[in-house]
Amino acid sequence: MVKHALTVLMALASLPSTLWGQATNASGDEAIIRQSVEAYVQAFNKNDAKAVAGFWTETGDYTDDSGRTITGRDAIAREYADFFKANPGVKIRLAIDSLKLLSSTVAIEDGRAFLDPLPAGEFVCSKYTAIHVKADGKWLMSTVRDSRVELPSAYKNLADLEWFVGTWTAEEHGVKTVSRCRWIGNKSFLERRYTVTQPDGLTTTGLQVLGWNPVEAYVQSWTFSADGGHAIGNWTPEENGWRADMRGVTGDGRMTTATNLLRKLDNDAFVWRSVQRTAGGEALPDTDEVIMKRLPNEP
Repeated sequence: MVKHALTVLMALASLPSTLWGQATNASGDEAIIRQSVEAYVQAFNKNDAKAVAGFWTETGDYTDDSGRTITGRDAIAREYADFFKANPGVKIRLAIDSLKLLSSTVAIEDGRAFLDPLPAGEFVCSKYTAIHVKADGKWLMSTVRDSRVELPSAYKNLADLEWFVGTWTAEEHGVKTVSRCRWIGNKSFLERRYTVTQPDGLTTTGLQVLGWNPVEAYVQSWTFSADGGHAIGNWTPEENGWRADMRGVTGDGRMTTATNLLRKLDNDAFVWRSVQRTAGGEALPDTDEVIMKRLPNEP
């Protein structure tokens, strides 16, 4: 049901018109159809299932790429409600490829839709065809057909890190860490932004990007800290986790090395530890183990 709801949402959300930075000089009915997307997107991004379903006719139908058909505004509203419950905070981005008025009361639309955050699995584009009808002076969707098209991506090389996507937090000895990880670049990269707050309130931030090194054939990371330091890591899968061998430099020019260990406990918790650390040629103590826990119901 969740899979079906996902494809439904990706397709249905794209139906009314365009968004995504497309300028329009259309007027009349075409402009009205295009403008309706703004209200639709607002309703979707508020996760308002009833409002979203209101863009359909009472007997409208939708067929997903598997051939499954949902008929009726009420059924569509229930599908949206289930999806929003399972994916709180989900957003939609839209692009109309064409919109043609076939008559004074019928229009056909072709376009694409993307969800944010991206759903699990291969990176795909949702392509759709929607028929709009005008009744009592109002344009609504009557029939929609959806298809999914795989796009170029290095996702398959990073698929084992899918569980890493989300918001994680930990607090040890008064030090609070928050880490947010998401897909970027057609799911060819993972972006992790982190904040560490000390007991005295001092906060440090950083950015890490993980991707596939096609020459050396391993997962590689690039880490940047707010003090100007940076590091490159070679990631090796291990049982229930990953080992990242890091080499870098601090903001004041000292060379650094470390081995970071991630051990997955379950889908909602993992253990992080850094060992074999050096800075400026001097050995540093290993860190304690830190248990990172997933924050529930966060996009």
